[in-house]
Amino acid sequence: MSGAETLQQIVLAQYCDGVPKPSDFRLETAPLPEPKDGQFRVAHVWCSVDPGTRSRLSGGDSYAAALPLGKPIDGFSVGVVDASSNPDWPVGTKVFCAGGWKTHSIQSGKGFIGKVMDVPGVPLSAWIGVLGVPGLTAWFGMKDVARFKEGDAVLVTSAAGPVGATAGQLAKGWGASKVVGVAGSDEKCRWLVSEAGFDAAINYKTASDLSGAIAAEFPKGVDVLFDNVGNAMVDTVLPLMALNGRICISGQVADYNLKPEETPGIVHTKPFITHRVNMQGLVVFDFARGFPEALGSMAKMIASGALKIQEDRFEGIAEIPEAFCGLFRGENSGRRVVKVGAE
Repeated sequence: MSGAETLQQIVLAQYCDGVPKPSDFRLETAPLPEPKDGQFRVAHVWCSVDPGTRSRLSGGDSYAAALPLGKPIDGFSVGVVDASSNPDWPVGTKVFCAGGWKTHSIQSGKGFIGKVMDVPGVPLSAWIGVLGVPGLTAWFGMKDVARFKEGDAVLVTSAAGPVGATAGQLAKGWGASKVVGVAGSDEKCRWLVSEAGFDAAINYKTASDLSGAIAAEFPKGVDVLFDNVGNAMVDTVLPLMALNGRICISGQVADYNLKPEETPGIVHTKPFITHRVNMQGLVVFDFARGFPEALGSMAKMIASGALKIQEDRFEGIAEIPEAFCGLFRGENSGRRVVKVGAE
């Protein structure tokens, strides 16, 4: 049993209009729930903030239903079971789960949840980062959706984020002929090349001609575009795709804050015919059966130093709204995680 009598949680105070603001959220206290038969309670240590959460915060449905006002924000958490009525999940078990922006959650063992593997050298917070939805999105987006093959020339956008950085490193480790990242600062570009092993990186904010800069890096065309940005970026790269090129739509961070009528269109559609380009998106939970194998492989890569991770760490549950809003100002370097409990 936990000694606490209450939990803390971040709820939606008002619908987000454009770029989210900390005032769109509210910190609340609620009674600490007790697990019923078959359930267990997780005391969260770390919570994550994810750009994709934004799609549920405007009052309209996206690929997931809109979140009602006053409800806790969804998110991913990693922590320790502190009360249990389920023998398969005893007290003391370290787990990652969809626990939300809370200090505690009740779980049943179903849905997105798993036991943390004890791999020396892998921090607990990594289980909601590279070893959570971001890393799994990179793994299955590159392997199954983009159908990566050895020798491919790969372009990754929003490349310094946890999804992009992982996708690029996986492609490099799997035998890409070249991996280039697009990011929003010189510091991020330096990290991609010096630490993450990308062959080159382009700062889209300072490139006077982004299309020309990309074309110079890919004289034979882009085999795989792994995009986390949105329609304008895809439209820029489409004319630069190689024959039989593949585009994985992983995220749309530049479009999440836009109304449908404000979202840029895609104009350069001819390469879908002339170059047989294939474009496909993904929801990572479609690949749930493969999660254990992917997580095991990536955990070993992190432990060996073959897969670099980068985190922005915040302290205290009250910091979650600011950590989240900063994602849309381009302030993050790597995965943003917030410590909400004792490790």
